[in-house]
Amino acid sequence: MDAFSTVIRVASHEQHTEAETSTFMSDLLGGRLGVDAYTRYTEQLWFVYRALEEAAESLKDDPVAGPFIRPELMRVAEIERDLAHLLGPQWRENVVALPSTEAYAARVAQCAAEWPGGYVAHHYTRYLGDLSGGQIIRDKAERTWGFERKGDGVRFYVFADISNPAAFKRTYRELLDAIAADDLEKQRIIDECKRAFDFNGAVFRELGEEFRLTA
Repeated sequence: MDAFSTVIRVASHEQHTEAETSTFMSDLLGGRLGVDAYTRYTEQLWFVYRALEEAAESLKDDPVAGPFIRPELMRVAEIERDLAHLLGPQWRENVVALPSTEAYAARVAQCAAEWPGGYVAHHYTRYLGDLSGGQIIRDKAERTWGFERKGDGVRFYVFADISNPAAFKRTYRELLDAIAADDLEKQRIIDECKRAFDFNGAVFRELGEEFRLTA
């Protein structure tokens, strides 16, 4: 029997690839979009991570979700520093969630309130993704728009309290393997994981519409 962390990764591979290779992300990483598109994307992340992290305190003693609540992962404060740098001190008055982002954040909040296993699915797709693929975005952003290396504008991607990301990801996968869930619940978590990637994909599609490159 494969480890749960392997099963969940393989099961969501297709959606994961779809989200990563979206037109918007390809254009962004290809340097074909301006810093305004990067800023808009960062705004959307703020809404999603707020939903994830506002629930963290209430879930830290939960037998299913609790082990995953790690302070060194928390991103909201870093996103807020990035937004202040990108949009200025009054940034809160100017950020707007896309309809797809609102739906995504609402689902995260719903899982946090009603279903810890579902919360873990969203936690996994976001944080483990940021520790991995997020570093590519950071590197591109620094080179394309001249942000200071690991400085304001890209702090979201800098996990200052995780000195060894590879070891951290290993530990995280061990937590997944040991999750307090039976086979049926594990399948539900996998399904929610796929949904999380679909939510991501929807956000990328809307961003792609907003920042459509004219041929």
